[in-house]
Amino acid sequence: MPNRASSPRGPRQWSLQDAKNKLSEVIGAAATAPQIVTRRGVKTAVVISYEDYVRVAASVERERPSFEQFLLTAPKAPDDAVTPKRIALKMRDVDL
Repeated sequence: MPNRASSPRGPRQWSLQDAKNKLSEVIGAAATAPQIVTRRGVKTAVVISYEDYVRVAASVERERPSFEQFLLTAPKAPDDAVTPKRIALKMRDVDL
């Protein structure tokens, strides 16, 4: 039985058995809000409208820059940037 405690337009939870028995109702409700399906009390799946799917898929599949392109867009250091000086260290003598 769906969780009726949520708002009528908010997501509802359905057990897997109820979702199977009332698939038409689940799909109808998904047109207005995502529907959560649980298996043995654990949230397992979400049924969403096709429009929501297209919107989410488009944001996931948009072209992303490669790591190299990302690094090349990093701000450059100014020409007058201070270069740190290296500390002159003496090597120790080691007996082998």
